[in-house]
Amino acid sequence: MAANDPGQPIHPSRDVSTVAWTHDLATPSSALAIGAHPDDVEFGCGGVLAKWAADGCTIHHLVCTDGSKGTWDAEADVVALAARRQVEQREAAARLGGPHAGEVRFLGHVDGELESGLAERSQVALAIRQLKPAVVLGHDPWKRYRLHPDHRHAGLLAVEGIVAARDPHFFKEQPVPHHRPEALLLWEADEPDHVEDVSGVVDTKLHALLAHESQFESTMKAVDDVEIDRFRDRIRTRLADLGAPHDRAAAEVFKLITSL
Repeated sequence: MAANDPGQPIHPSRDVSTVAWTHDLATPSSALAIGAHPDDVEFGCGGVLAKWAADGCTIHHLVCTDGSKGTWDAEADVVALAARRQVEQREAAARLGGPHAGEVRFLGHVDGELESGLAERSQVALAIRQLKPAVVLGHDPWKRYRLHPDHRHAGLLAVEGIVAARDPHFFKEQPVPHHRPEALLLWEADEPDHVEDVSGVVDTKLHALLAHESQFESTMKAVDDVEIDRFRDRIRTRLADLGAPHDRAAAEVFKLITSL
Protein backbone atom coordinates (compact mmCIF):
# COMPACT_ATOMS: atom_id res chain seq x y z
CA MET A 1 0.00 0.00 0.00
CA ALA A 2 1.24 3.47 -0.88
CA ALA A 3 1.25 6.44 1.49
CA ASN A 4 -2.11 7.74 0.24
CA ASP A 5 -3.94 4.42 0.24
CA PRO A 6 -6.77 4.41 2.78
CA GLY A 7 -6.60 2.83 6.17
CA GLN A 8 -3.41 1.39 7.56
CA PRO A 9 -0.41 2.35 5.38
CA ILE A 10 3.05 2.63 6.95
CA HIS A 11 5.79 5.03 5.95
CA PRO A 12 8.44 2.74 4.39
CA SER A 13 11.25 4.10 6.57
CA ARG A 14 9.36 3.48 9.83
CA ASP A 15 11.52 1.54 12.31
CA VAL A 16 9.10 -0.02 14.78
CA SER A 17 11.91 -1.11 17.11
CA THR A 18 12.57 2.49 18.18
CA VAL A 19 9.02 3.11 19.43
CA ALA A 20 7.69 2.52 22.95
CA TRP A 21 4.53 0.75 21.82
CA THR A 22 1.38 0.32 23.86
CA HIS A 23 -0.98 -2.55 23.18
CA ASP A 24 -4.69 -3.27 23.28
CA LEU A 25 -6.77 -0.77 25.17
CA ALA A 26 -9.35 -2.17 27.53
CA THR A 27 -12.64 -2.44 25.68
CA PRO A 28 -14.42 0.91 26.10
CA SER A 29 -18.11 1.24 26.81
CA SER A 30 -18.60 3.18 23.57
CA ALA A 31 -16.55 4.47 20.64
CA LEU A 32 -17.09 7.12 17.98
CA ALA A 33 -15.20 6.79 14.70
CA ILE A 34 -15.03 9.98 12.62
CA GLY A 35 -14.35 9.47 8.92
CA ALA A 36 -14.09 11.86 6.01
CA HIS A 37 -16.09 9.62 3.66
CA PRO A 38 -18.22 6.50 3.79
CA ASP A 39 -15.73 3.55 3.99
CA ASP A 40 -12.89 5.50 5.66
CA VAL A 41 -13.79 4.14 9.10
CA GLU A 42 -13.81 0.54 7.89
CA PHE A 43 -10.42 0.99 6.24
CA GLY A 44 -8.90 2.87 9.15
CA CYS A 45 -10.17 1.07 12.23
CA GLY A 46 -12.67 -1.59 11.18
CA GLY A 47 -10.72 -4.30 12.95
CA VAL A 48 -10.57 -2.71 16.37
CA LEU A 49 -14.21 -1.61 16.15
CA ALA A 50 -15.27 -5.16 15.31
CA LYS A 51 -13.18 -6.51 18.20
CA TRP A 52 -14.64 -4.04 20.68
CA ALA A 53 -18.19 -4.59 19.44
CA ALA A 54 -17.81 -8.34 19.97
CA ASP A 55 -16.85 -7.50 23.56
CA GLY A 56 -19.90 -5.30 24.14
CA CYS A 57 -18.74 -1.83 23.06
CA THR A 58 -21.32 0.40 21.35
CA ILE A 59 -19.90 1.55 18.00
CA HIS A 60 -20.92 4.92 16.53
CA HIS A 61 -19.99 6.37 13.12
CA LEU A 62 -19.75 10.03 12.13
CA VAL A 63 -19.18 10.60 8.40
CA CYS A 64 -18.24 14.15 7.43
CA THR A 65 -18.90 14.24 3.66
CA ASP A 66 -21.47 12.81 1.28
CA GLY A 67 -18.99 10.74 -0.74
CA SER A 68 -20.44 12.15 -3.96
CA LYS A 69 -17.11 12.24 -5.79
CA GLY A 70 -16.31 8.58 -5.13
CA THR A 71 -16.41 7.38 -8.73
CA TRP A 72 -14.31 7.55 -11.90
CA ASP A 73 -17.51 7.91 -14.00
CA ALA A 74 -17.59 11.53 -15.15
CA GLU A 75 -21.29 11.18 -16.06
CA ALA A 76 -22.39 9.64 -12.75
CA ASP A 77 -25.49 10.87 -10.94
CA VAL A 78 -23.73 12.21 -7.86
CA VAL A 79 -26.96 12.72 -5.91
CA ALA A 80 -27.82 9.06 -6.39
CA LEU A 81 -24.24 8.09 -5.50
CA ALA A 82 -24.38 10.04 -2.24
CA ALA A 83 -27.67 8.32 -1.33
CA ARG A 84 -26.25 4.93 -2.18
CA ARG A 85 -23.17 5.54 -0.07
CA GLN A 86 -25.31 6.27 2.98
CA VAL A 87 -27.02 2.91 2.53
CA GLU A 88 -23.66 1.20 2.15
CA GLN A 89 -22.26 2.93 5.24
CA ARG A 90 -25.20 1.89 7.38
CA GLU A 91 -24.81 -1.70 6.21
CA ALA A 92 -21.05 -1.62 6.90
CA ALA A 93 -21.67 -0.27 10.40
CA ALA A 94 -24.20 -3.03 11.05
CA ARG A 95 -21.71 -5.64 9.88
CA LEU A 96 -19.01 -4.25 12.18
CA GLY A 97 -21.12 -3.66 15.24
CA GLY A 98 -23.73 -6.39 15.08
CA PRO A 99 -26.03 -6.01 18.10
CA HIS A 100 -23.72 -3.30 19.41
CA ALA A 101 -23.91 -1.07 16.34
CA GLY A 102 -24.80 2.43 17.48
CA GLU A 103 -25.71 5.54 15.53
CA VAL A 104 -24.50 6.37 12.04
CA ARG A 105 -24.53 10.14 11.51
CA PHE A 106 -23.79 12.05 8.31
CA LEU A 107 -22.76 15.70 8.37
CA GLY A 108 -23.42 15.90 4.62
CA HIS A 109 -20.63 18.21 3.49
CA VAL A 110 -19.84 17.96 -0.20
CA ASP A 111 -17.12 15.45 -0.95
CA GLY A 112 -13.82 17.24 -1.56
CA GLU A 113 -15.06 20.49 -0.04
CA LEU A 114 -14.85 19.72 3.69
CA GLU A 115 -13.42 22.49 5.85
CA SER A 116 -12.38 22.52 9.49
CA GLY A 117 -13.87 25.82 10.58
CA LEU A 118 -15.91 26.76 13.62
CA ALA A 119 -19.23 25.65 12.12
CA GLU A 120 -17.90 22.18 11.31
CA ARG A 121 -16.16 21.96 14.68
CA SER A 122 -19.45 22.73 16.40
CA GLN A 123 -21.12 19.86 14.54
CA VAL A 124 -18.47 17.38 15.67
CA ALA A 125 -18.44 18.69 19.24
CA LEU A 126 -22.21 18.29 19.41
CA ALA A 127 -21.98 14.68 18.24
CA ILE A 128 -19.32 13.94 20.88
CA ARG A 129 -21.40 15.58 23.59
CA GLN A 130 -24.56 13.73 22.57
CA LEU A 131 -23.04 10.29 22.00
CA LYS A 132 -20.57 10.49 24.93
CA PRO A 133 -17.94 8.09 23.52
CA ALA A 134 -15.21 6.83 25.81
CA VAL A 135 -12.86 6.60 22.81
CA VAL A 136 -12.79 8.68 19.62
CA LEU A 137 -11.04 7.43 16.47
CA GLY A 138 -10.13 9.50 13.41
CA HIS A 139 -7.69 10.33 10.64
CA ASP A 140 -4.28 11.65 11.64
CA PRO A 141 -4.47 15.26 10.38
CA TRP A 142 -0.68 15.66 10.51
CA LYS A 143 0.16 12.82 8.13
CA ARG A 144 2.95 13.92 5.80
CA TYR A 145 2.37 14.08 2.06
CA ARG A 146 -1.37 13.52 2.36
CA LEU A 147 -3.14 14.38 -0.89
CA HIS A 148 -6.84 14.31 -0.01
CA PRO A 149 -7.93 17.47 1.85
CA ASP A 150 -11.02 15.82 3.34
CA HIS A 151 -8.89 13.37 5.31
CA ARG A 152 -6.81 16.20 6.73
CA HIS A 153 -9.83 18.31 7.64
CA ALA A 154 -11.73 15.36 9.13
CA GLY A 155 -8.70 14.61 11.29
CA LEU A 156 -8.54 18.19 12.49
CA LEU A 157 -12.25 18.11 13.25
CA ALA A 158 -11.82 14.99 15.38
CA VAL A 159 -8.99 16.58 17.36
CA GLU A 160 -10.53 20.03 17.66
CA GLY A 161 -14.01 18.63 18.22
CA ILE A 162 -12.74 16.83 21.31
CA VAL A 163 -11.29 20.06 22.67
CA ALA A 164 -14.57 21.88 22.09
CA ALA A 165 -16.70 19.03 23.45
CA ARG A 166 -14.74 18.71 26.67
CA ASP A 167 -14.72 22.40 27.65
CA PRO A 168 -17.95 23.94 28.96
CA HIS A 169 -17.36 27.38 27.46
CA PHE A 170 -17.22 26.17 23.85
CA PHE A 171 -20.54 26.32 22.01
CA LYS A 172 -22.54 27.09 25.13
CA GLU A 173 -25.70 27.30 23.02
CA GLN A 174 -25.66 23.53 22.57
CA PRO A 175 -28.40 21.89 24.67
CA VAL A 176 -26.17 19.13 26.10
CA PRO A 177 -23.41 19.18 28.73
CA HIS A 178 -19.73 18.96 27.86
CA HIS A 179 -18.07 15.54 27.59
CA ARG A 180 -14.41 14.50 27.77
CA PRO A 181 -13.47 11.20 26.05
CA GLU A 182 -10.81 9.03 27.65
CA ALA A 183 -8.66 8.40 24.58
CA LEU A 184 -8.12 9.31 20.93
CA LEU A 185 -6.79 6.87 18.34
CA LEU A 186 -5.56 8.29 15.02
CA TRP A 187 -5.23 5.98 12.03
CA GLU A 188 -3.04 6.62 8.94
CA ALA A 189 -0.45 7.93 11.41
CA ASP A 190 3.11 8.68 10.36
CA GLU A 191 4.26 7.93 13.89
CA PRO A 192 2.04 5.18 15.29
CA ASP A 193 2.75 4.06 18.82
CA HIS A 194 -0.20 1.83 19.67
CA VAL A 195 -1.11 -1.64 18.42
CA GLU A 196 -4.49 -3.34 18.48
CA ASP A 197 -4.58 -7.10 17.92
CA VAL A 198 -7.30 -7.79 15.33
CA SER A 199 -6.36 -11.39 14.60
CA GLY A 200 -9.84 -12.70 15.32
CA VAL A 201 -11.83 -10.13 13.35
CA VAL A 202 -10.13 -9.76 9.97
CA ASP A 203 -13.07 -11.43 8.24
CA THR A 204 -15.47 -9.01 9.92
CA LYS A 205 -13.42 -6.01 8.79
CA LEU A 206 -13.42 -7.35 5.23
CA HIS A 207 -17.14 -8.08 5.34
CA ALA A 208 -17.78 -4.48 6.39
CA LEU A 209 -15.47 -3.06 3.71
CA LEU A 210 -17.24 -5.07 1.04
CA ALA A 211 -20.54 -3.42 1.94
CA HIS A 212 -19.17 -0.39 0.08
CA GLU A 213 -19.92 -1.83 -3.35
CA SER A 214 -19.87 1.55 -5.10
CA GLN A 215 -16.18 1.80 -4.23
CA PHE A 216 -15.04 -1.49 -5.69
CA GLU A 217 -13.59 0.15 -8.81
CA SER A 218 -12.37 3.52 -7.54
CA THR A 219 -10.95 2.64 -4.12
CA MET A 220 -10.54 -1.12 -3.98
CA LYS A 221 -9.36 -1.57 -7.58
CA ALA A 222 -11.69 -4.55 -7.88
CA VAL A 223 -14.32 -4.98 -10.61
CA ASP A 224 -14.71 -8.77 -10.64
CA ASP A 225 -14.47 -11.73 -8.26
CA VAL A 226 -10.79 -12.30 -8.97
CA GLU A 227 -9.90 -8.73 -8.12
CA ILE A 228 -12.12 -8.81 -5.02
CA ASP A 229 -10.10 -11.80 -3.84
CA ARG A 230 -6.91 -9.87 -4.52
CA PHE A 231 -8.28 -6.96 -2.51
CA ARG A 232 -8.99 -9.31 0.40
CA ASP A 233 -5.46 -10.67 0.13
CA ARG A 234 -3.98 -7.15 0.15
CA ILE A 235 -5.85 -6.24 3.34
CA ARG A 236 -4.93 -9.53 5.01
CA THR A 237 -1.28 -9.10 4.06
CA ARG A 238 -1.13 -5.54 5.34
CA LEU A 239 -2.70 -6.45 8.68
CA ALA A 240 -0.32 -9.38 9.00
CA ASP A 241 2.66 -7.14 8.21
CA LEU A 242 1.50 -4.67 10.85
CA GLY A 243 1.12 -7.42 13.41
CA ALA A 244 4.34 -9.32 12.76
CA PRO A 245 6.72 -7.01 14.69
CA HIS A 246 4.42 -7.34 17.72
CA ASP A 247 3.89 -11.12 17.55
CA ARG A 248 0.31 -10.67 16.39
CA ALA A 249 -1.17 -12.51 13.45
CA ALA A 250 -2.94 -9.29 12.41
CA ALA A 251 -2.99 -5.77 13.80
CA GLU A 252 -4.10 -2.21 13.28
CA VAL A 253 -1.82 0.58 14.45
CA PHE A 254 -2.59 4.08 15.67
CA LYS A 255 -1.24 7.19 17.32
CA LEU A 256 -2.68 7.06 20.84
CA ILE A 257 -3.43 10.25 22.76
CA THR A 258 -4.78 9.93 26.29
CA SER A 259 -4.14 13.39 27.71
CA LEU A 260 -7.44 14.85 26.61
